[in-house]
Amino acid sequence: MGPDHATKRSDPPELTVIIISYNTVEMTLKAIETLYENTFHTRFDCVVFDNASVDGSAKRIRQAFPDVRMIASDENIGFAQANNTVAQSCTTPYLLLLNPDTETHPGAIDALMQFAKKRPQAGIWGGRTVFADGGLNIASCWAAPTLRSLFFRALGLTTVFPRSHFINPETYGSWQRDSIREVDIVVGCFLLVGRPLWEKLGGFGAKYHMYGEDADLCLRARKLGFWPAITPDAQITHHVGASTPKNEEKAILVMKSRATLIRDHWADGQIGIGICLMWLWAALRFGVTRPFANSMHVQRRQSAARWKAIWHRRNEWLSGYA
Repeated sequence: MGPDHATKRSDPPELTVIIISYNTVEMTLKAIETLYENTFHTRFDCVVFDNASVDGSAKRIRQAFPDVRMIASDENIGFAQANNTVAQSCTTPYLLLLNPDTETHPGAIDALMQFAKKRPQAGIWGGRTVFADGGLNIASCWAAPTLRSLFFRALGLTTVFPRSHFINPETYGSWQRDSIREVDIVVGCFLLVGRPLWEKLGGFGAKYHMYGEDADLCLRARKLGFWPAITPDAQITHHVGASTPKNEEKAILVMKSRATLIRDHWADGQIGIGICLMWLWAALRFGVTRPFANSMHVQRRQSAARWKAIWHRRNEWLSGYA
């Protein structure tokens, strides 16, 4: 296994693909394999930064892909800082952030690069993501949170009306990611950015240790006049969250990042209201699930325990990242 004809030309690469891995060795190997197998025209380099995995990731990746630059960290420095570290040494015009739990579809990278060159005003570009069964995974992009979206989320109405653009604007309603569209946020699992813009923005905000760093990057780009965009022609499979357990720890990190985004990007007069809506969101779920703490139904009991932990640690995530 290794680089194919797309990267063995004499011309210098125009793209660096950055993969940050953490205890996902089998998926990371598949991500690299499909990246090379399904990229036909784009000249690229690939760099893998391993965040102190204990599953032998660094050794196995080096053995399987000797032409991939492997950086093995002795400590987990987080997703944002790991990308920043790799990007500092890159000289290609474009950087692609690719999750280790992805599989690149045929021509996806080529299509994304073509899209970027045709739409330079976007500055940041993304594609369409699907689950392993081929079903749409809407989490390739999001709209920025607003007072309206937080209000309806706190009341639980976004769950009742998931396809309503008015009630659930952060998901862009019923849009199937099947058309070209400007978006607020391109998700970091499959995010292409021009290196000059990345450098102008200073990369990811270092305080976003996990989650929210892509949203912050895109919103800062928007303030500079760029309009991130999605193309359906670039499609990947995303297995979602393979390196992060789906428990209260993940929920707390997500909520902590959202509280930070509110403080960093909302108008001063709205910040307090937004934080209160996040408080209400957790309070209502804690109250609703509390009666099921001793339920015979496993999922209900687990949900009650999860929201109890989240509620008791509310000061931690409401304060956001420093």
